[in-house]
Amino acid sequence: MEKDAKIYIAGHRGLVGSAIWNNLQSKGYTQLIGKSHSELDLMDAVAVRRFFDDEQPEYVFLAAAYVGGIMANNTYRADFIYRNLQIQQNVIGESHRHGVKKLLFLGSTCIYPRDAEQPLKETSLLTAPLEYTNEPYAIAKIAGLKMCESFNLQYGTNYIAVMPTNLYGPNDNFDLERSHVLPAMIRKIHLAHCLMTDRWDAIREDLRRRPVEGVNDAYSKEAIRMILYKYGISDTSLTLWGTGTPMREFLWSEEMADASVFVMERVDFADTYAADDRQIRNCHINIGTGKEISIRALAGLIVDTVGYRGELLFDSTKPDGTMRKLTDPSKLHALGWHHTVDIEEGVKRIYQWYLQ
Repeated sequence: MEKDAKIYIAGHRGLVGSAIWNNLQSKGYTQLIGKSHSELDLMDAVAVRRFFDDEQPEYVFLAAAYVGGIMANNTYRADFIYRNLQIQQNVIGESHRHGVKKLLFLGSTCIYPRDAEQPLKETSLLTAPLEYTNEPYAIAKIAGLKMCESFNLQYGTNYIAVMPTNLYGPNDNFDLERSHVLPAMIRKIHLAHCLMTDRWDAIREDLRRRPVEGVNDAYSKEAIRMILYKYGISDTSLTLWGTGTPMREFLWSEEMADASVFVMERVDFADTYAADDRQIRNCHINIGTGKEISIRALAGLIVDTVGYRGELLFDSTKPDGTMRKLTDPSKLHALGWHHTVDIEEGVKRIYQWYLQ
């Protein structure tokens, strides 16, 4: 990419998009384009076409998506498939129509079958059924990577699909109903710690910034206790969903951004498959650490970081989701990129960011 090229980051205020924006700025790229949801609704095909007509971006990072944790994925199934398909259809379609030189599509490792062999290789795609709780979202992401692959094969475009593992970092979503597991646990353990130590000033400040189901800092202590209890938070204990036994892999979002920029700068579609492949498929690239930790161990790590001294419980009547989801990042390693921030350091960083 040229330093003065027009680069559109779709979802530039989100977890990954904001990190990509900062990474590009730090590397001297000068013409970055970002639009908030209020400025540009990516589900609106007419608005997206008008945006591409006006801005004429040369490169596109498609980091915008409708995302959430296991509760949200299982509850809002129609929203997850419909909204993501709409966003992808509009942005990828207009990128082709306007001759975008290169596009990076961000998917998710939930595209792989629930019982796929571990660690997950790119070749595991479409070999068995998906995890039920996030099947609609996974199908949308599979459609996105197949759109990229198909446009490349038919039209000679240069669209790369990357599948990041579980991400966390600055500007994460800490909404207790819709957030992913790590930010949800950070916030729950923080609030449990504040409740146990009677730090109502901190609790009210937290709810002022991020109300829970409409309950904010102006509500009574009784009302706040009730909403926190709904999410497993009491004066003496914290209850988390599931058994705590599933294994998960986590990648610091700023490293995901660095890997994304690396791919855009140095990797082309032709680099993602063997030259002698008779059938070209599975051209996407896993982005991860290749390391995993159990949900119970992760909770313990956060407990130690926060300083929480209450009882930590697990509700086994609630779903665990996929029991293990570890990526094989060897394809990315062969292309020349490796992670450096491990989970122990990352948890310290994200908790400090949350407090600030």
